[in-house]
Amino acid sequence: MQQYANSGGNSAVTAYEFDDESITVEFKGGATYLYTYQSAGSHHIEQMKVLAQAGQGLGTYVNKNVRKSYASKLA
Repeated sequence: MQQYANSGGNSAVTAYEFDDESITVEFKGGATYLYTYQSAGSHHIEQMKVLAQAGQGLGTYVNKNVRKSYASKLA
């Protein structure tokens, strides 16, 4: 997992990793969720990848768009 830059300073996201068709997001407290093309849609996954790399906006995006659309809770 890569540490999330958290440029805004107030994100609940702490780390992430992604591959071609999915992204795993870790939140404060250790909760970790896998989002996939199938569970959340490719357009959401691709936008989440952009935000993760930018280090800004990922937590807000998850809450507004894909909060319960995860494929599995990993931790």
